Amino acid sequence: MLLIKCPWCGARDQSEFSCHGEAHIARPENPAALDDAQWGDYVFFRSNPKGLHRERWMHAHGCRRWFNAARDTRSDRILATYKPFESPPKIKDQKSPAEKS
Repeated sequence: MLLIKCPWCGARDQSEFSCHGEAHIARPENPAALDDAQWGDYVFFRSNPKGLHRERWMHAHGCRRWFNAARDTRSDRILATYKPFESPPKIKDQKSPAEKS
């Protein structure tokens, strides 16, 4: 069982949560001015890093509130969670034991 810390409810089982993609994506200021390629880039293309990734999550079977999580994509470990209006915590990108050498 993997526990995820909801910033409002505390640690709960992962089955209560759903991930909704990359966090901190700024909506275009003037969407009508974008051409189809630019709009497609905004809607469909996201980073897919190996390592630290900040994501939007929702406590779907709990308080139903949104929050952000910093997750290491190599280990699937959630390093921190924080409320949407808070600044992302500083997290040193950690390397897996195989990558340290």
